[in-house]
Amino acid sequence: MVSPALEKIANEQPGKLKLVKVNTDSAPNLSQRFGIRGIPTLVLLDHGKEIARSVGAQPAAVLRNWVETELSRTATRRP
Repeated sequence: MVSPALEKIANEQPGKLKLVKVNTDSAPNLSQRFGIRGIPTLVLLDHGKEIARSVGAQPAAVLRNWVETELSRTATRRP
């Protein structure tokens, strides 16, 4: 349900956002590493460091706002 919206958002942000989907059943080590307890869990990373997290399904507009807000926060924190 969330995947098509995220794919669209990622395609609209080339060079800024890369979407990686992980099947937590087939990658339990990644689930543990990132502390995934609910599906879907969205984790935004910047150079391997977590900058934001969202758990649960959200409407496309809410996802877009969340991604854009967090990307702009990250951009303003960089030197």
